Amino acid sequence: MKHWILGATSAAVLAMTPILAKAETTIRVTLQLPDKHIVADNWREFGKIIEEKSGGELKMQLFPSAQLFKDKEVPGAVGSGAVEAGSAFIGRYAGSVPAIDVISIPFIFQNEAHLRKAVAPGSSLRKILDAAILKETNNRIMWWQAYGRNTYLTNGSPIVKPSDLKGKKVRTYGKIQGWTVEALGGAPTLMSGSKQFLAYQQKAVDVGMTGAATLKSRKLYEVLEYVTLTNDSAIEFVAVINNDVYMKLSDKNKAIIDEAAKIVEKKLRDAVYDHEKAVVEEVKDKIKVVHLTDAQRAEWTNALKGVEDRFVKETGETGAAALAAVKGAM
Repeated sequence: MKHWILGATSAAVLAMTPILAKAETTIRVTLQLPDKHIVADNWREFGKIIEEKSGGELKMQLFPSAQLFKDKEVPGAVGSGAVEAGSAFIGRYAGSVPAIDVISIPFIFQNEAHLRKAVAPGSSLRKILDAAILKETNNRIMWWQAYGRNTYLTNGSPIVKPSDLKGKKVRTYGKIQGWTVEALGGAPTLMSGSKQFLAYQQKAVDVGMTGAATLKSRKLYEVLEYVTLTNDSAIEFVAVINNDVYMKLSDKNKAIIDEAAKIVEKKLRDAVYDHEKAVVEEVKDKIKVVHLTDAQRAEWTNALKGVEDRFVKETGETGAAALAAVKGAM
């Protein structure tokens, strides 16, 4: 009887003892792009990988369409820990790390292969810029999110020669893009992507500047006649995480995040460039598509050499090192 009582008591104690669950880390992600955007899909794939590989210890919660923070607020929100992670246009870091704008220098990349090599994980350029952003903002870059390449849009006649921008009011989305327009005698007008359609429709600007994929997603072919595929600069976003959050993770979970980041970075870059080509093919009967010849690209490159010089002058040693890294990847 005594043994039965002890056994029953032990069983009761065990039944009342809570089972320790695995420690979970939920990574909230702020994204200004809509839920159906390819970048949102990119985040979801990342979330699926880290949850599966970590056995549920890592989870991700996506907040698209700027539910939490606007694009310009992401660096500060992530850095302060107001949110664990997010995506931001890479130009948003130019205030803290001016050298980040190196990828926006027009025609700095000779072709797609050069661009891919220069911005690949572990490249000389990435080592410089990723480290600088971490140091200045407490944002750890997990991966770069390819968004596309720059194009010019207009009505009446296409943008073909550098002189075609002279005297024109041009929509821009960053500092270097503004310098580019100024160098060609145009008037830059900084404008968010969401305001483009109405601006073109109301003729608030004469020329548009945006990624090729935007032709379809924002239906710009409804208000513009020509698109010139200059592909003169890269449009990149970055997926960032608060460094304090990252450093508190186990080595195993850090490795899971790092590996997942490499996987989804490559998939997005491949998908975006294929998507660009597919969009152009799809809308070519709705908007006239213009490709630059090698001779025309050379003319643009020569006309815009001053932008590169201005970049080096304003960004100092770090900017010069970033520029050398890009050119070294040719």
